[in-house]
Amino acid sequence: MSYALSRPTSAQRSGLLGIVIGAHVGVFLLILAAKTVAPQIMEMPLIVDLLQPEAPKAPEPKPLPVIKPEPVRQKPTPTPKLPTPQIEATNSPVPARPPGRRAARRQARPAGPAAEPVVQARFDADYLKNPAPAYPPLSRRMGEEGKVILRVSVTPQGSADSVEIKTSSGSSRLDEAAQKTVRNWKFIPAKRGDLAVQSWVLVPIIFKLEQ
Repeated sequence: MSYALSRPTSAQRSGLLGIVIGAHVGVFLLILAAKTVAPQIMEMPLIVDLLQPEAPKAPEPKPLPVIKPEPVRQKPTPTPKLPTPQIEATNSPVPARPPGRRAARRQARPAGPAAEPVVQARFDADYLKNPAPAYPPLSRRMGEEGKVILRVSVTPQGSADSVEIKTSSGSSRLDEAAQKTVRNWKFIPAKRGDLAVQSWVLVPIIFKLEQ
C-alpha cells in the first residue's frame, strides 16, 4: 500500500511565508523594544545613624595637699654631769735635784752682779685652755679619789719635756690619767729677764667625786 504526498497549494505557501515573515518581524521588534527600554533606577532607602553626643567628662579631682604633721620635739634629756678633776694653781718653787759635780763647781764660782731672777713657769693662764684630765670610768665606779702632784719640766717653747709623779693620789689609774693629759698641756715658760729658759713646775690635780 503506498502513500502519495500531496503538493501544497499556492495559498498554503503564501500563508507559511507570511507566518515566517511575521515571526522575523516580531523578533526584530522585540530586539528594538529591549534596546529602547530606559533603565530603571532602584531607589535605595537612606539609612541615617544618629550619633549620640558624648557626655562631658567630669573634671578629675585635684589631689589635696598632704599636710605633714610637725614632728614632736622631744625635750633633750639632761645628761648627767661627769665629775671633773680640779686643778690647783701653785707658785711654790720646785725643789731642785741635788747638784752634781759640775753644778757644784758652777755654784762655787761667785755669781756675777748682772745675774737676774728667774720667773717661774706657769700653766694656769686662761688663754692656754688646758683641759682637765678625764676621770677614769673604773675609778669613778669604784669611788676612787685623791690628789696627785706632778713635777713637770717645761721647755723654753712652753711644752712639757717630762712629767714625773711627785706625790701619788693612791690610785695608779688616777696618776696615769693626770700624766697623760698634762703631757699635752701648754705652759708659759720661765724667764730670766726677757729670755725663756728651761724650768720645773708643780701641777697639783685633785680627783674628787661629786656627792
